[in-house]
This record gives sequence, structure tokens and C-alpha cells, in this order.
Amino acid sequence: MQQFQPYAHALLRIVAGFAFLQHGVQKLFGLLGGVDGHGATVPLASLYGAAGVIELVGGVLILLGLFTRPAALISSGEMAAAYFIAHFPRSFWTSQNQGEPAVLNCFIFLYFAAAGAGIWSIDALMRKKPSGA
Repeated sequence: MQQFQPYAHALLRIVAGFAFLQHGVQKLFGLLGGVDGHGATVPLASLYGAAGVIELVGGVLILLGLFTRPAALISSGEMAAAYFIAHFPRSFWTSQNQGEPAVLNCFIFLYFAAAGAGIWSIDALMRKKPSGA
């Protein structure tokens, strides 16, 4: 099964980036139901607007595997802040405070900040040396 690790790594990065960018699309453009289920957006010059920008841009960069380490580090920090601002005050337990997605995203992105994008990424393409050089 070890031979499948690079592919699982890439698939996790792609799926996590795609899922993350959807939150930005909801907040900034009101798509996918928006923030209220009826297409509402958040003010761009607000904490939620900043979160939406990080989610959209970070999600796209992580999905593509472009500048993955810094994008994932910023995204991880945003998820940690979201957890402690919006979820933790309700309860310590994630099953009670609905904070599981924030915690999981935080640690998934922290992993990519440490491990990098892996295969199937623009980062990997940029690392390759031109042949015949």
C-alpha cells in the first residue's frame, strides 16, 4: 500500500483545496446558497470577508498545488482562528460546538504546510529541472 501514498497525498490536497474554496465562493459571491442559504454575502471589509478571501485564494492555490506551503500555512491559521473565535466559546467539545470541519481543515492544511504539495502539482512541475541542461 505504500506505493499509493503519493497519490493519496495529492488527492487529499486536491479535494481539501476544492472543498475549502467553496466556502470562499459562498462568502464572497453568495453562490452555493451563500452564507444564509439564500445567496447572502459578507462585507469584504470584515473579518468574514477576509476569511472568504483566504478560503477562495488559499483553496485555489492548494487545489492547484501552487505556493502550497505558504497558502496552506495561512489557511491553517485562518481555520485555527475561526475555531477559537466562532466554535470554542460554545463548548470545548467539537461535537457540541460544530467545530469539527475547522479543526480538521486546520490540521490538514498544517500537514500540507509541512509536507508540501506532492505529485500532480504546479509546485512539483516548477521543481523539475529542464532536461538537457
